[in-house]
Amino acid sequence: MKVKPFRGVRPPKALVKDVASRPYDVLNSDEARKEAEGNEKSLYHIIKPEIDFPVGKDEHDADVYEKAAENFAKFIDNGWLVQDEKEMYYVYAQTMNGKTQYGLVLGASVEDYMTGAIKKHELTRRDKEEDRMKHVRITDANVEPVFFSYPDNDEINAIVEKVISGKAEYDFVSVDGVGHHFWLVKDDNDIKRITEIFETIPALYIADGHHRSAAAALVGAEKAKNNPDHKGDEEYNYFMAVCFPDSQLTIIDYNRVVKDLNGLTPDEFISKLERNFIVEPTGSEIQRPKNLHNFSIYLDGRSFSVTAKPGTFDDNDPIGQLDVTITSNLILDEILGIKDLRSDKRIDFVGGIRGLGELKERVDSGEMALALALYPVSMKQLMDIADTGNIMPPKTTWFEPKLRSGLVIHLLED
Repeated sequence: MKVKPFRGVRPPKALVKDVASRPYDVLNSDEARKEAEGNEKSLYHIIKPEIDFPVGKDEHDADVYEKAAENFAKFIDNGWLVQDEKEMYYVYAQTMNGKTQYGLVLGASVEDYMTGAIKKHELTRRDKEEDRMKHVRITDANVEPVFFSYPDNDEINAIVEKVISGKAEYDFVSVDGVGHHFWLVKDDNDIKRITEIFETIPALYIADGHHRSAAAALVGAEKAKNNPDHKGDEEYNYFMAVCFPDSQLTIIDYNRVVKDLNGLTPDEFISKLERNFIVEPTGSEIQRPKNLHNFSIYLDGRSFSVTAKPGTFDDNDPIGQLDVTITSNLILDEILGIKDLRSDKRIDFVGGIRGLGELKERVDSGEMALALALYPVSMKQLMDIADTGNIMPPKTTWFEPKLRSGLVIHLLED
């Protein structure tokens, strides 16, 4: 893999908590407006610039994108963001629930993305790509990083260990209780060695940020095409990613709730379920699934442990063995008539970070008729699917913690 260090644009230490924000796509405009209230230094003014317009402003209007560029320039002019003097890599670590994961912030290659060496496991939507492309074009920067994984490497781990033994540049806890720790990789030998080691790594895997990855790479390719003097070493040939060793990452469950039982009574639904699953009552509290191919279903104030019978799935098929595939085919489609997870309004998705209690609450409130809790996908399953060129079904993976935006920004023209 081709990677490079870069001259990051970052907040001064004293301002990092004011500037740093959640990613643009995990909250809506009203939530961003509320979080940024009274804080002119919040990155939301750049990544969610519609908050600087009256409520109801369409975030896709041309003047909203222009506001992002205007605010970005303002942050730099005011010294709220400052560019580093030398090209560096950075270590960004996150601590949640007592566990810390350590990522390298680097410039990933547009060419590697375009040739498929940077591997994806989800489909992207063109409208979402175009939204982020407009943002990258107008700011001429990768304001937010994408979240990659790579196969564990002992030598990179050793370099990271050495770097983090020094004093962190940033070290703070965000309002959600997640610790964020950030170091500069300034030693020239370490920088050179990281670049060399990544050349031996066969693939990078997109964990989170498929649309941002696509947008960043497509804008880079666009710039190369439009530059008559293009040489290949320009900054726009790279986009910003935080790369974590696969052994450190945890994928959490991504669960489903459904509005109705497709005309069935609860007992009729359970009866149909027993064709392909072993169904065992577990009381009135929804249980966490115990292993792959075991699910929890909650409806009508009752919880059930549901296990797929042998022969209902193919463990040799990287997509067919996924629990989201089994439940999509044999429960959501066959019994409940939900054919398209992307467009059907009868289904909603709940990230496991919200807990099983939210599933029960949404059914007990009468908003939903049924909740389906799944066992989380493993990193091995994700990488196997990406390696075989397959695509996971929608809403399969949920990574936590999310990367904090605003710790460092990558300029496309240095």
